[in-house]
Amino acid sequence: MDYGLAGKVVLVTGASGGIGGSTARVFAAEGATVAVAYRDNLAGAELLVKELGPTAFPVRYLLEEPESAVEQVSQRCGGVDVLVTSAVRPGARRAPGSPFETLAPAEYASFLQDNLTATLRTTQLVLPWMRQRGWGRVVLVSSRVVDGGKPGREVYGAAKAGLHGFASSLSWDVGRDGVLVNVVCPGMVPTESVAAQVPAPVLKQEAQRTPTGRLATPEEVAGAIVWLGSAANGNITGQVLTVAGGR
Repeated sequence: MDYGLAGKVVLVTGASGGIGGSTARVFAAEGATVAVAYRDNLAGAELLVKELGPTAFPVRYLLEEPESAVEQVSQRCGGVDVLVTSAVRPGARRAPGSPFETLAPAEYASFLQDNLTATLRTTQLVLPWMRQRGWGRVVLVSSRVVDGGKPGREVYGAAKAGLHGFASSLSWDVGRDGVLVNVVCPGMVPTESVAAQVPAPVLKQEAQRTPTGRLATPEEVAGAIVWLGSAANGNITGQVLTVAGGR
């Protein structure tokens, strides 16, 4: 299948590792020019760029100031044809056993700014180019926490749920300009960072709760993202695709 990505410019946030890194690899393999956006892990981004070759380049992306990254990509490539938002700032988790009302308003306001508002702003910045070209793809990375919930993740769930509503409504605004907007919603994915935080028995238990008996890999999530972000997706927009082994 021809994904029609040769020559397309793709900005992947949170691309120095995990799902974002796997996504950058697949886009590059399909012939796209990939902006590997990172926050602090420059070494990881440069290593990935070296692996991907001359059509990839690193760009620093700050959730509190996405304008700089988009401007750099635009100056170098003209604009962004495909936006994938997989960057996330951890935080706003209350201590075990403490009630939600003990979480400081300033903490969850900052978290929502970085994990919801930043995505809205980044999308705003890339849309003029997409509309002008009559083609664009936006893929927002969410989480199964939206549907299944998780203790202590109220603010994270609120931020990710906001992406679902955003995509659903934005699809009406941009669809007739050739821009498709969708959400990919992974379950627990055994990335390096997850494996470092979640005990192996818990990962095994999560895998056993899926119809397939295993967790989705970063590469499998990336495959869904790239398909939705390609010309192979001709008319799917405003949708949420869960990649969690059928759970």
